[in-house]
Amino acid sequence: MEIDFTSKIESFIAHDGPKFSYGKKPLGKELYFQSTDLLFEHGLSDLEILVTDWEETKCFFQVKHEKSALPFDIFAATFYLLTRYEEYMPHVKDELGRFVATESLAYLHGFLQDPVVDIWAYKFKKILKEKYPDLFFKKKSFSIVPIVKVSRTLVYKQKGILRSVGGGFRDLWQLEFNRVADRIRVLLGLKKDPYDTFDFIINLQKRKKRRAIVLFGLGDFSNYEKNISFNDPEHRKIIKHVADYIDVGLKVSYDAVSDLPLLKKEALRMEGIINRHLRFALCAFYKIKLPKAYRNFIELEIEEDFSMGYREYSGFRAGTCTPFLFYDLDYEVQTPLVVNSFCFANRGFEDSNDAISVKNEILSYVKKVKKVNGTFIPVFSNALFSELSGNTFWKSIFEFIWDIEE
Repeated sequence: MEIDFTSKIESFIAHDGPKFSYGKKPLGKELYFQSTDLLFEHGLSDLEILVTDWEETKCFFQVKHEKSALPFDIFAATFYLLTRYEEYMPHVKDELGRFVATESLAYLHGFLQDPVVDIWAYKFKKILKEKYPDLFFKKKSFSIVPIVKVSRTLVYKQKGILRSVGGGFRDLWQLEFNRVADRIRVLLGLKKDPYDTFDFIINLQKRKKRRAIVLFGLGDFSNYEKNISFNDPEHRKIIKHVADYIDVGLKVSYDAVSDLPLLKKEALRMEGIINRHLRFALCAFYKIKLPKAYRNFIELEIEEDFSMGYREYSGFRAGTCTPFLFYDLDYEVQTPLVVNSFCFANRGFEDSNDAISVKNEILSYVKKVKKVNGTFIPVFSNALFSELSGNTFWKSIFEFIWDIEE
């Protein structure tokens, strides 16, 4: 749909096609949406936000004009959530330096579990169609994009003598005799490494084509990064094998999230293994230090990020289940980086032994996302599908998601 913007009253009045105005007061009898100040400001300001119930959802940035088609400024509210305005403001950080879910407007006012931006968009569409019945909208389609992040490709193999011996002694000290036996069998080549669950994922992809992405960590060994070396032949072989069937990307290391030279080094490692440009990334621990992390992605021409969510809380961090372009609030410019908002991560269910409650939670999100034809993005770990995870039902959960009809 071709659209145009104007601030000239004459041009607006002269246009005889569908149109609406956005400002402090209507210009005539046109479709009118009253504005608040947010989108006309430069820089950031500390905003007092009142969240209220509206129909079956929530809204904020209320307006009072009787001719306004909506009781709130839908554009300002959407902008506030998608840009992550609140994450630019002074806020409480956790021990890893992340924005805390419980500090978010969505969590505090009970709409974290709803894709409110998409809900608002459909209400906006309805208003436009009522005013201009001949308007044509392309139909959005519901989709599922399962994500598998790989912090540790292998748990026993390719660790080197010191790490293998140290791990064995640790297991003995903790009386984990089964793990000691497993470690020995794997190192002798009598058993597959428990974390090598990639054939399970590949077989699902063969059974039913679906856009899935596997993101491997290639950072240097540190307190936060425990993966085997990116140069290890077995490691490279696994990544290449997965890339033959499924899109592969980079799980950016904790230190590289805000360190451009380090990020570039990790990106080049991945590109050297898969022999193509790196398109997909996810920040370790979902630590998005805005706007620096995303600026670094843009600098390296990474196309899509999958970090927009919370580690321990299901829900919609940016208020949406539709991929959107990152807007840099400091520079006041839209960028080419596509932000994908995931709504379900297994971390919040690590202590759960109840597959039914997990499935019900997933189905509740699928239902909400389907209703607005969005993208349902769950995030899992390869380690979760291993026998060492402690919960044997996660494989069936992943299969269950894979078989949901789009």
